[in-house]
Amino acid sequence: MSDKQIVIGGGCFWCTEAIFQRIKGIKLVESGYSGGVSTNPSYEEVCSGTSGHAEVIRLTYDTAQIKLGEIIEIFLQLHNPTTLNKQGADKGTQYRSVIFYDGANEKEVAEIEIRKAQSDYSDPITTEVSPITAFYKAEDYHQNYYNTHSSQGYCEVVISPKLTKLKEKYFVKLK
Repeated sequence: MSDKQIVIGGGCFWCTEAIFQRIKGIKLVESGYSGGVSTNPSYEEVCSGTSGHAEVIRLTYDTAQIKLGEIIEIFLQLHNPTTLNKQGADKGTQYRSVIFYDGANEKEVAEIEIRKAQSDYSDPITTEVSPITAFYKAEDYHQNYYNTHSSQGYCEVVISPKLTKLKEKYFVKLK
């Protein structure tokens, strides 16, 4: 068994966190911030758009159960990777579609999966592929958000439909 990590962002981290918490082989999902210039940013700073950070999740996964390519495939299908700095009503660089890689192999896998996914979209995929420099874990109240707030309006309207799509498209990969 070999654990690896990858940091990805597809809009609001509550959405991506909820999706990947349900995938076999994903051992840990942490919401956080990456890709900006400030150290230890707060949620308010990230939301202001001045930090340069994106809302992201850090996945720890078991390579014996799930491959990085599968993770990126799911990621590219369960958010809109063709909208620059926007997911639904969430707008700004903090909501950009991004894959932060650690090493040439991860970069190559990300680029291959993006090329494969492009045929599913009429608009060009704008997902950023950049080297990871730092990951800052978000405040505790952002962790495990959907599982503890599933009846909250945003969760019902935005996250629940993504989870339905996950179940329909990737049911064999669910925990």
